[in-house]
Amino acid sequence: MQVINQQRIAVLGAGPMGLAVAYQLALDGYKPVVFEADDRVGGMTACFDFNGLEIERYYHFHCISDHAFLKILGELGIEGKMRWVETRMGYWYQGRIQPWGNPVALLKFKGLGLIPKIRYGLHAFLSTKRKNWRSLDNVEASGWIRRWVGDEAYEVLWRKLFDLKFYDYAGQISAAWIWSRIRRIGCSRYDLFREKLGYLEGGSSTLLQAMKKAIEDRGGQVLLSTRVTKVAIEAGRVTGVQTEAGVITFDKVVSTVPLPYVPRIMPDLPEEILNKYRGIKNIAVVCVIAKLGRSLTDNFWLNTNDPEMDIPGLVEYTNLRPLEDRIIYVPFYMPGEHPKYGDSDQVFIDKVRSYLKKINPDLSDEDFIDIRASRYRYAQPICSPGYLSAIPPIALPVAGLWVADTSCYYPEDRGISESIGLGRKLAREVSAC
Repeated sequence: MQVINQQRIAVLGAGPMGLAVAYQLALDGYKPVVFEADDRVGGMTACFDFNGLEIERYYHFHCISDHAFLKILGELGIEGKMRWVETRMGYWYQGRIQPWGNPVALLKFKGLGLIPKIRYGLHAFLSTKRKNWRSLDNVEASGWIRRWVGDEAYEVLWRKLFDLKFYDYAGQISAAWIWSRIRRIGCSRYDLFREKLGYLEGGSSTLLQAMKKAIEDRGGQVLLSTRVTKVAIEAGRVTGVQTEAGVITFDKVVSTVPLPYVPRIMPDLPEEILNKYRGIKNIAVVCVIAKLGRSLTDNFWLNTNDPEMDIPGLVEYTNLRPLEDRIIYVPFYMPGEHPKYGDSDQVFIDKVRSYLKKINPDLSDEDFIDIRASRYRYAQPICSPGYLSAIPPIALPVAGLWVADTSCYYPEDRGISESIGLGRKLAREVSAC
């Protein structure tokens, strides 16, 4: 028999983390109320109607190490919808696609000497074996990589990845954050030579709707198109949230919206805490998704190093999840304040058309069935050296108030599994208070 807890708890944001908070609270006997400004659940995992195909605005994949994600699938009874696929990587360099992602491909890679190849491979291998990342927190990433792999391998294989994601911040990234990226992909393999990634039948919507239903079946609510404009704080404790409909009373509030929004909706927090939020910088993304009538390549990942392309790579999603038409994601990352973020969607769409035709000259205009662009201003925190100490505390010095986003599971990169894991952990902390 489920024990019903009468405390009223609000959850801000219906992305994977917010839904995970509410789901765990519902399991623990609460009736949480989730507030979401968008007209759908999911945040960066939300789906849209792409000319008859429901698909994510931004690509997602799953690794065999995504334990929190796999666990919740079992609890929700949808583990049977998980599919695992052996995928391939490629590298577009010097006007051609080269195999990538395993020791043989590295040794055969054209445009790099033998010693740089050995140093690059050794660094990648040892990164997957490293357990203690805290010593890397205060280390700058590009210098760390250059010391390991040397100037030649850095210029060919790494510089574009830094420059075309972080721009002016390329020399200000924590090595711990980069290490976590290397390790996650390195641990997604059958063995040294084969990579295995996963997808859900129906995409992320399968999980999101199952979580939403589980919350509502236990008496919780998920309110869409309902923006919280302010968290009410009186005498050092939370008293409720304000929406366009007025103030709603709550005993506790858990926010999972991007941290840069926090000063707007919680202006009554202590100034030193607000300054921590204001000091966090973020990467924005303009992600172009193309629906093609024919395949671009046989790779899921395709890293790019081309002076005529301002992207570090692209994803041919249908080489992971089979669909009737071919789906390509081409993300343009940049700091949100960069002038390029002000370019129109059409500018990015035109670039993608030309890039895809360059990679596969057989593509014609008729092969482009549809093409769209989506934007997310706070896609990813810029994790500078020493970032661990810069993250504001999750439990704030206000009774009944917790604030977290993807920054809070640094050094891990944003991911569905990481968000679910932190969300459930956070809910248990809320229940214990």
